Amino acid sequence: MLTFGEGTAFITGGGSGIGRAAASLMATAGVPVVVADIDPASVEETVASIEEAGGKALGVTLDVADERSVEGAFEKAEAWDGRVTILVNSAGILRVDPFDSFSAETFNRVLNVNVTGSFRCAQRATRGMKEVGHGRIINLSSVSGYRAGVGRTAYGPSKAAVAQLTRQMALELGRYGITANAVAPGTTMTNMTAAAYTEENKKNFIKMIPSGFIAEPADIAPAIAFLASQQARYVNGHTFVVDGGYLASGMMQTAGLEV
Repeated sequence: MLTFGEGTAFITGGGSGIGRAAASLMATAGVPVVVADIDPASVEETVASIEEAGGKALGVTLDVADERSVEGAFEKAEAWDGRVTILVNSAGILRVDPFDSFSAETFNRVLNVNVTGSFRCAQRATRGMKEVGHGRIINLSSVSGYRAGVGRTAYGPSKAAVAQLTRQMALELGRYGITANAVAPGTTMTNMTAAAYTEENKKNFIKMIPSGFIAEPADIAPAIAFLASQQARYVNGHTFVVDGGYLASGMMQTAGLEV
């Protein structure tokens, strides 16, 4: 059974998708959870769900692209239940357009949310973590940070940057008892990703996944919970790929043989 140190888990993008699944799982384990999301309605819904299941949760509205919003959200979290000792950077956006028509404005927006937003929140959370000498930072990367995808001109590079940012955090924060790791999900059906796939896309993509199915958020949350736990105290600076074997797959047919 996973165990968690004292303190609060602050989860960006916690109103839906992987963030919500992670918040629910950790709340079930007895961790007080701050559900932070730009959508107030999804925050309320997630908090209500956690409380109905017997967990403890606070909802805050957060725009990770706005420094003042980040500061205000962390102040509310600290006033509610003391130090934030677990941070899950799950907030992210996906924009899909051909490379030659992808606007610089959209490119910068994706990087500001996915990369700079993770940086802002981690830097703010580190203040309290250093004071107590303990902390866990879990960033959300993606298999798109390893392999290019059509139309993902900004998303893939942003997720590759998140993995490198994670290593930088691990290097500089380890001396304070803080670990930083990332989870790189494969394709996962969330509100963010659903619009990027047609039914035909899904069928074709499943052929490239050895496990034979597309993940749900609940398939990714356990990896996040592990990295947030005391059992992961010596795991630092790594990106944990959870993709059903997608990155491991290569040629599906060879000399008459087929997987």
